[in-house]
Amino acid sequence: MGASVGGPVESVSLNGRLFAVAADADSERVLGGFTNEVQSNGDGGARIIKTRIPWKIGGLTVDINEDRSDQQFLKGIADGNDFVTCTVTFASGHTYQGRGIITEEVPFSSANTTAEITLSGPGEASKQ
Repeated sequence: MGASVGGPVESVSLNGRLFAVAADADSERVLGGFTNEVQSNGDGGARIIKTRIPWKIGGLTVDINEDRSDQQFLKGIADGNDFVTCTVTFASGHTYQGRGIITEEVPFSSANTTAEITLSGPGEASKQ
């Protein structure tokens, strides 16, 4: 069995456009599926209540190139009415893909030429 490999996300592709990710950015990944809650019954037993949740990858600090109008491209995805193909490659070399959308504002940092985005979508993000 190989070693566990951590590190930042290397790249993000949204609707076919590739974005580099800041080397010091820490992202959080939720694969999607279900959360569970246990509720008590009057007789001392319990029920499992399953709630479906979307996949989500947050903390993606992407490089914004003004010449490519990257912020406007990302805003277009966020403002859109449909999910787009999202592919995220981690430092380990593993890639996850799903249909999703940007779920928050797209703030541009002029000092760093980056924007932090969060992606989320239906179902589960699948390992490629």
